[in-house]
Amino acid sequence: MAKRILYVEDNAQNKRLVRKILASRGYEVLEAEDGLAGVEITKTELPDLILMDINIPGMDGLEATGVIKATTETKHIPVIALTANAMRGDAERFMAAGCDGYLPKPINMTELIETVRRFLGE
Repeated sequence: MAKRILYVEDNAQNKRLVRKILASRGYEVLEAEDGLAGVEITKTELPDLILMDINIPGMDGLEATGVIKATTETKHIPVIALTANAMRGDAERFMAAGCDGYLPKPINMTELIETVRRFLGE
């Protein structure tokens, strides 16, 4: 059975690219446009991994991660933070908010696949 990855991202171009890369490697890709939708999909679908853009409309990625990690049924799901505005101290701030990993944008596809495989235990 294919591992399921939820990608929370509001940029259509980024979604197409990441979906194509992950699907070509056999992953099932679920998508959400914002943090609230990401939380709801996480609760109903229980993905194996979440790729969470930090700068999304409404409930941002850190707030959504906090909700996911505070929920008994979903707290075990690894969350990888993604951001285009990488600054010193961001990785630490993301980890403190509950993220399990961090990737800067633009996304390096090799690094993305390596990170996904590592967190999925492949």
